[in-house]
Amino acid sequence: GRFSAVIDIEDELFRILATKLRAAYSNIYITGDYAIVPPKFPCVSIVEMDNTPYRRTQTQDEMENHATVMYEVDVFSNKTSGKKSECKAIIALIDEEMLRLGFDRTFLNPLPNQENTTVYRIKGRYVAVVSKDQVIYRR
Repeated sequence: GRFSAVIDIEDELFRILATKLRAAYSNIYITGDYAIVPPKFPCVSIVEMDNTPYRRTQTQDEMENHATVMYEVDVFSNKTSGKKSECKAIIALIDEEMLRLGFDRTFLNPLPNQENTTVYRIKGRYVAVVSKDQVIYRR
């Protein structure tokens, strides 16, 4: 079939979340790559982990009409006191925005940060179906 452009909302989603987070936390570090060792704190990484054609709406020439996308968000804090509550407050802002945009939350849990146990980390995963016009639908 004809080569079709992959449905891509990553830059736009990053911009929306970064704008919201920077309004609340002027010193926040936000990256589009997974941050194994965050360069500064608090840190948020927003990474598209999966982008697959939504088969039910694919045309015969394999043009993508919709894609299922999954984003993984990690929030890190190294505050001496209050790092857990800082992570929870940041992920709450992200969660509210992702749900407002039309994503489903499929995972939200604190994870041990093996690289540095003084750092608190929460991971969230969000899934949605996105049209080629970049409209987001709940699955």
